[in-house]
Amino acid sequence: MSEFVICINNSSNRASLIVGKVYRRLPDPEAETHGMIRVVDEDRSERDGYLYPASMFVPVELPEEAKQALMVLEEGAP
Repeated sequence: MSEFVICINNSSNRASLIVGKVYRRLPDPEAETHGMIRVVDEDRSERDGYLYPASMFVPVELPEEAKQALMVLEEGAP
């Protein structure tokens, strides 16, 4: 799966996820075997991210400039 994903469904987590927003996916092979992925969500209080059903996201390939911009935004967040 891609390093970045787009949220396509936030029905059970409206406060933590925004539909249409790109999120960074963190590697978690064990979670993936259970149909889950780990992402850094809107809360951002947990640098290790949170687990969500993979069906809530679709993978996306971004240009290098976009990846760098998203990483800078994430690092600058409280």
